[in-house]
Amino acid sequence: MQIPFFDYKQQLKPLKPEINKVINSVLDSGQLILGNEVRKFENNFAKFINTKYGIGVNSGTDAIKIAMVALDIKNGDEVITVANTAIPTISAIREIGAMPKFVDIKNDFTIDENKIEKVITKKTRVILSVHLYGQPCNMSVIIKIAKKHNLKILEDCAQSHGAQLKNKKVGSFGDISCFSFYPTKNLGAYGDAGIILTSNKKLFDKCKMLRTYGMKNTYYSHIEGYNSRMDEIQAGILNIKLKHLKKWNNNRRQIAEYYLNNIKNSKIILPKIKDINNHIFHLFVVRTNQRKKFTKYLLKHKIRYGIHYQFPIHLQTAYKFLNYKKGNLPITEKFSKQIVSLPIFPELTKTEIQYIVNTINNF
Repeated sequence: MQIPFFDYKQQLKPLKPEINKVINSVLDSGQLILGNEVRKFENNFAKFINTKYGIGVNSGTDAIKIAMVALDIKNGDEVITVANTAIPTISAIREIGAMPKFVDIKNDFTIDENKIEKVITKKTRVILSVHLYGQPCNMSVIIKIAKKHNLKILEDCAQSHGAQLKNKKVGSFGDISCFSFYPTKNLGAYGDAGIILTSNKKLFDKCKMLRTYGMKNTYYSHIEGYNSRMDEIQAGILNIKLKHLKKWNNNRRQIAEYYLNNIKNSKIILPKIKDINNHIFHLFVVRTNQRKKFTKYLLKHKIRYGIHYQFPIHLQTAYKFLNYKKGNLPITEKFSKQIVSLPIFPELTKTEIQYIVNTINNF
């Protein structure tokens, strides 16, 4: 038995006739960029998250960059976020010349909201909340802090398509939110794609211009912009897959629940879950003080794994100029040496899940 960490082909197989049909339809239409499929997906996904507007772009990274420009974040402005995230979160901040200010995390891997106010300065403009692994941040407290200090909230929802807090989906809490549809996501395209969501008409209009060179409808730039457009084929694929997302997220929860109830090994620290019904388990991340030995053991037993993320961004060479040192974010740094992501995708079979659990319990 060989268990992959992720296998998009298993999900593709039953959807392939419908996906082939939409690809052919797009090709026959002659409209390959920003056509009916993109508009349809923008509306469908905004409705799914419960925001008024959606702006399809070419990646989650560009979504964050464009969202910050729309929020009028400028060179030297500070953005509060975490260092235990994918590099794109930070590279998007730096692309516009803004400066990330890192806050340590809690034992559930999300930003420690009680430490946010300590890093706020006169230059702070935004709190960028990363709903990591599919688990929401504590948005009620973050919103209070933002209001108190007159800050904007940008939600990084790249790993949280459908996660929620008290029946309100992440992506609908902040001023603006960003999603990635990279192929490995719970809702993944078959290439790069992303979206910006907001219920603010002014932000919507500005993002729409920014994704196409700052233009409205003609070859005239009203503001400096970018080339960041979701293409029709990816939008068509996402429209099909969106109909299955709720079921896929439920499948992930069931797998996670089985892991939580049945992994019983003192060497393995299970993730801290605030509410399994709110989490959509893009990743199921355990911790161990014997990671090298554990991962070698998993591979020996033909179980693939991931590590998300083993190099905290504040200690990476590219970001030395931010002047962070070892010990500045102790929980982030500690967890980075312990984390291991187990296979969790909707098509895992009961036999495979049981095999994973039994193998881990025998470690």
